[in-house]
Amino acid sequence: MAGKKVLIVYAHQEPRSFNGSLKRVAVEELNRQGCAVTVSDLYAMDFEPRATRKDITGVLCNPDFFRYGVEAYEACKKRSLTSDIIDEQKKVQEADLVIFQFPLYWFSVPAILKGWMDRVLCQGFAFDVPGFYDSGFLKDKLALLSLTTGGTAEMYMKTGVSGDFRYFLWPLQHGTLHFCGFKILAPQISFAPEIASEEERKEMVASWAQRLKTIWKEEPILCTPPWYFGQ
Repeated sequence: MAGKKVLIVYAHQEPRSFNGSLKRVAVEELNRQGCAVTVSDLYAMDFEPRATRKDITGVLCNPDFFRYGVEAYEACKKRSLTSDIIDEQKKVQEADLVIFQFPLYWFSVPAILKGWMDRVLCQGFAFDVPGFYDSGFLKDKLALLSLTTGGTAEMYMKTGVSGDFRYFLWPLQHGTLHFCGFKILAPQISFAPEIASEEERKEMVASWAQRLKTIWKEEPILCTPPWYFGQ
């Protein structure tokens, strides 16, 4: 799919990690297809995860009582957010597909990636009121979570000790990404690579690379509660 643009938001501290391998093969395969691939390596960038008043470069609307959401919204409209936020928003705006590559931390994303979502996907850029879910500002884009877990696949079944993996996807895929309008592709979950054999890890990486060969033909999931809780 020559001409397609992909942003990979990558959150792992170690380039030689399994997450690093998944990120690397994604870049290789998508480049092979002729896609333009950009990687935001959050740890290498030392990306600031905290949403603070330092994110606003202009005059605050109310300097006496700081409300981050209000101030970020107004700053977004005035183009007075800090350059690191604006740079990431530009990457998102240009992308046809955004892939999030990360290890699952406490049924969620690492803090640095949560901070990226908090700061980059602000009101005025990713959504407004009205202007969310199917009407979110990023509705013409695809998003995909590629993640690794510490637990095995059996643990993330409905009858498993951790419950169905779809449960922890609800706040990430639905409450964050689809809220901003993204159409969501099915997640790529690599279960328990740390306790898998070398051969099993190679198979996981190969499976991801194989999937990416036809990623542009995939249909988004149905973003409704039954997909997460009704199976």
